[in-house]
Amino acid sequence: MAQHLPSGLLATALAFSLAACGGGGGPAPATTPPLPATAFSLQVLHVADMDSGGDLVTNAKGLSALVQRFRADVPNTVFLSSGDNYIPGPFFNASDDASLSPELGISGAGRGDIEILNLMGLQASAVGNHDLDLGTNFFASLINRSSSGGNTWRGAQFPYLASNLTFSADSNLASLANAANDGAEASTLNNKLARYTVITVNGERIGVVGASTPTLPSITSVGNIGVAPSGAAVASIDALVAEIQPSVTALTTQGINKVVLLAHMQQLQVEQQLATRLRGVDLIIAGGSNTGLYDANDRVRPGDTNGGVYPLRYTSPGNEPVLVVNVDADYKYLGRIVLPFDAQGRVITGRLDTTLNGAWATDTDGLARAGLTLADAMPGVVAITDKIGAVISTKDGALFGAASVYLEGDRVLVRNQETNLGNLTAEANLAHAQTLDGSTTLSLKNGGGIRSSLGSVDAPPGSTTGVKGITKANPSVNKQAGDISQLDIEFALRFNNGLSVLSVTPSELKTLLEHGISDWLVNSTQGKFPQVAGLRFSFDPGQPVGSRVRTIVVDDADGTGPLTGPEVVYAQGAFTPEVAARRYRMVTLGFLAGNGTTAGGDGYPFNTLSAPARQDLAPASGNGFSTPGGEQNAFASHMANRYPRSSPYGAADTAASADTRIQNLSLRADSLPQSN
Repeated sequence: MAQHLPSGLLATALAFSLAACGGGGGPAPATTPPLPATAFSLQVLHVADMDSGGDLVTNAKGLSALVQRFRADVPNTVFLSSGDNYIPGPFFNASDDASLSPELGISGAGRGDIEILNLMGLQASAVGNHDLDLGTNFFASLINRSSSGGNTWRGAQFPYLASNLTFSADSNLASLANAANDGAEASTLNNKLARYTVITVNGERIGVVGASTPTLPSITSVGNIGVAPSGAAVASIDALVAEIQPSVTALTTQGINKVVLLAHMQQLQVEQQLATRLRGVDLIIAGGSNTGLYDANDRVRPGDTNGGVYPLRYTSPGNEPVLVVNVDADYKYLGRIVLPFDAQGRVITGRLDTTLNGAWATDTDGLARAGLTLADAMPGVVAITDKIGAVISTKDGALFGAASVYLEGDRVLVRNQETNLGNLTAEANLAHAQTLDGSTTLSLKNGGGIRSSLGSVDAPPGSTTGVKGITKANPSVNKQAGDISQLDIEFALRFNNGLSVLSVTPSELKTLLEHGISDWLVNSTQGKFPQVAGLRFSFDPGQPVGSRVRTIVVDDADGTGPLTGPEVVYAQGAFTPEVAARRYRMVTLGFLAGNGTTAGGDGYPFNTLSAPARQDLAPASGNGFSTPGGEQNAFASHMANRYPRSSPYGAADTAASADTRIQNLSLRADSLPQSN
C-alpha cells in the first residue's frame, strides 16, 4: 500500500528528487572552491636546540643524511636554525681536543658544533640564549674567522639573525653587525650578524628575520648587547611585535612576499601569539621550548612527547595564513615543510602534503622511513662526530657512584616541581659546602641549571611508549648499568657553575623562594624554579606573586647535624618569632648569586641580602670537572662517597602531587609542620 507523506515532507522529498536528477526545482548543492594554482614551491628544512644531551654523535649523522636527501629531492630549498646551536658540555668541549684540528683548521670548544652546520649547508640562524652562555667574546670567536700558525678556523658560514638585539655597544660583536648587513644576501654574510637577510632560491627572494627572547639578560651572558623590549615591556607581546615588525616590513616593501621568522622565544605560546599579530610573515620556526610537533605520518622517537600538530595554523592581521613549526632538540629530528605559494605569495594551506612535511626522526627507524641509513651521512659530518665521540667516550669510563632509579632531569619537570635529580644535586652542593663551612644549612639552585636526566629511555618490543630506566652499561669501559659516569654528570650539569655560600635571614629566604616560583604555570619552562636541600616549603600558585609561599621549614638549623627536629621559619602568614634574628648559611650557584650589585642569573635577588658574608668556593676561572667548588665535582664526590655501586641512590621520582620537599598546594594539601 502506498504511503502518504505530510505535505511538507512531500515537498522536501520532491525537491531533493528533482535536484538529484538535475532539475531546477531546488538550490544547487554547495561546492568547494578550487584551490589556487601553486606559483612557487619552497622546501624549508629546519632544526633548533642542539643543546640538551642524548646521542648527538649518531643524531647529527642521521640529520645530515636527511638534509642531503631532501635537498636533492626538492631543489627549491632553504635550511635554517632557530638557535641554540650548541651548549657548554661534553660534545661542545670535545672540539677543543687537538685531534679535531684537521677538520676544524684550529680546534676549539664549540667549533665542531658550528662546522657540522656549515657542512650541512645551514643558511641562517636565530641567536639563541645558549649561543651566548660563555659571553659575547666567545660567541664572536665561534662566528668569526681566525688564523694561527698557518691554520684557519673559518667560523660560521651563515649569518646569525636577531631583529630585537643591538650589538653596536658590545666591543666583541660590533664589527660583525654593520647596518649594511641587514637585508643582504645570506650567502654574503658568513661570519656576520644581522637583523634580517634574503636568500634567493631559483630567482625567488625569500626574506628571513631573526628574533630572540627578551629575557636574555636574566638567563645568559649578554655583555653589552641591547635587548628589546626591556623592563616591564618584556611581558608585552605587543612590545615584542613592535621590535620585529620593522624588519619584516623592510622586506615586504621591497616586494618580497615570502617571509620566514626564526623566533627563539623559549615558550611556544609566544611564537603562537606572534603569528596572529605580525603582518607579512608566512612561516614561524620556533625555538628554545623543545616542543615536538608532529603530523599523523611522523614517527615520535621512544621517550619523546607529542606537543602538538605540525604545522600549527593561524591567521595574520592581514587575513593571510601563518604557519608555526618546531621540532625537538639534539638533532633528533629534521623539520621539513614544503610550502606551496600562490601568485600573491600566500601559503595555500589546502595543498600542504603530510607525506612530505613534519618531523623526520634521525634514528635508524626514522632514516628507514626516508629510505636511508647512517651510511648515507655526509662524510665530513661523520669525520667530526666520530672524533668527538672518541674524545667523550673515555669519560664514560670515569665512574662516580650509581643509582638504581632514573634520575629525573626533564626540562618541564625540573622547572615546575621537585625531582629526585634536583634533590640530589642540591644535596651534593650542600655536602661540599659543609666540608668548608660546617654551619651551611641550606642549598638552592635553579631547575634551569639541570640540562638532562641521568638514565635511559627504551621502548619495549611492540610499544611506542618510552620506559625510563637506569643508565645503560658500557662494557667497553667497564661501566655497569646504573653507574654514573663523568660523561653523565657533564651532560646533566653542563654549566658546571661554581658554588657560593651566603647568609640569609628568614625574610630573605622567603623572598628568594617567592622569586623562584613567581612565574609558575602548568608546564612552564622558566629556569628559575628552585631545587633545594636542607629545607622544605609549600606554595600556592593561585595566590598573588610575592605571597605564594605558605610554609618554610629548615631541617637542620645550624647545619652541624644530627637533626634535632625541623625548625618552622614561616607558616600561616607569619615568621616564627624565635627565628626572627637567625641568619642561615646557604650554598647556591655563583650564577644565581651574581656580582653582588645587580640581580643574579634568572633574576634572583641575592644582591639585596643585608649581610651576605659571601664565600666563593670555586676559582674565578678555569673551572673544570675536577675543580673543587664546581657543581660537577661536588656531585661526583657526593655520589662516589655516599652512593657507591654497592649502595646506589634509590629514591624514585614522584608525581608533583606526592612531592614533600616542594609542595604545590594546587595539587596537594600542606603537610609541613606549622609551628615549632
